[in-house]
Amino acid sequence: MSVRSIQTSETTIDPRFRNRERQPGLDLLRALAIIVVVIYHAALFGFKLPGRVDRFGWIGVDLFFVLSGYLIGGQLLAPLARDRRINLGRFFARRALRIMPAYFAILAVYFLLPPWREYPEMSQPLWKFLLSVQNIALHGGTAFSHAWSLAVEDQFYLALPFLLLFLYRRPRAAIIIPYLVILGGILLRTFLAYRNLDEEGVSFRGFQAWIYYPTWTRLDPLVYGVALAAIEKFRPNWWQHLMNCAVWLWLPGLGLIAYALYLGETENLTVAACVWQFPLIAIGMAALLVCAVSPRLPLCRIAIPGAAFIASIAYSAYLIQKLVMHGVLQLLHATPEAVKGGSIPTISLTSVWGLLLVEVCVYAAATLLFFTVERPFLQLRRRIAPRKYSLQK
Repeated sequence: MSVRSIQTSETTIDPRFRNRERQPGLDLLRALAIIVVVIYHAALFGFKLPGRVDRFGWIGVDLFFVLSGYLIGGQLLAPLARDRRINLGRFFARRALRIMPAYFAILAVYFLLPPWREYPEMSQPLWKFLLSVQNIALHGGTAFSHAWSLAVEDQFYLALPFLLLFLYRRPRAAIIIPYLVILGGILLRTFLAYRNLDEEGVSFRGFQAWIYYPTWTRLDPLVYGVALAAIEKFRPNWWQHLMNCAVWLWLPGLGLIAYALYLGETENLTVAACVWQFPLIAIGMAALLVCAVSPRLPLCRIAIPGAAFIASIAYSAYLIQKLVMHGVLQLLHATPEAVKGGSIPTISLTSVWGLLLVEVCVYAAATLLFFTVERPFLQLRRRIAPRKYSLQK
């Protein structure tokens, strides 16, 4: 029997090692994540929804983190679960070919074509973007600031394979360390919140620079995603119990997310919101992920039309969205400064039609970026670094 047939047989027998990336439920979550993030950022440019419900769209990034932790963590854990080593060269080659081409293409636009930027100022130098550390001491309201989440993922996945190799065959440490990361994040956010406390609450500028953007305070959803992947790969009985309980998880998950958002609905930023919003949202998103992959619920079986395509271009859409929003405003003879100052163009940006216009433009530009840059390198990745589990012990 050939190596290929052995791999096919193993994958067929054990559902823990099937490719999860094209599961309808995960596609739907990824599509929802990019939609709400684009809505959130569009509101910053004046394309607002009635009732300011767009202000909650930032949680789409946390959903991306949970999905990413589950999918990428599962890829790393799969060979370990079968007592095989992680092929680090293949893993990093695949990550580089997935992330870097489109990212560098957009980064070149930001640094070579300043008039195209959504804001004139780049708060971080080029070397920080090249090394994916631009999220450290970052302030919002600057060009390409939304790339902070890519830096968080790059840093996390640079360390994760080595951490998993260390924890392999150390089951006690493998259980303790995730708890320590979550607890450490809570304690660190508490310290930083009080450090940036003033008479009106936590300083929003300090919150952005030291709590919202840095990696060490945003690990909760990534850790929960990897933890779900570890349960699936190493504790199939526990995983099956989660799948069976999924019908009871979606409502508590939504409730946790709603409560976390409620913590932030105060006139001034509070310590409680700084400390508890991220872990509560992460738990809620992890619960929704379980619901999306459980056979007890229809999300894993029913493909929503268009969700798979939007999920496929989600990364390109995330990268290019603010350039497009700025371009749409320019076409409408408006600027972010003019919108903030009350000078609204004749076309109402605060209507649903204005939001739909910018959404369509973002996804159209993302489709172009995907087919011209992202997809060719994904095809190259399949040739030079195909996904397969090493058969070497």
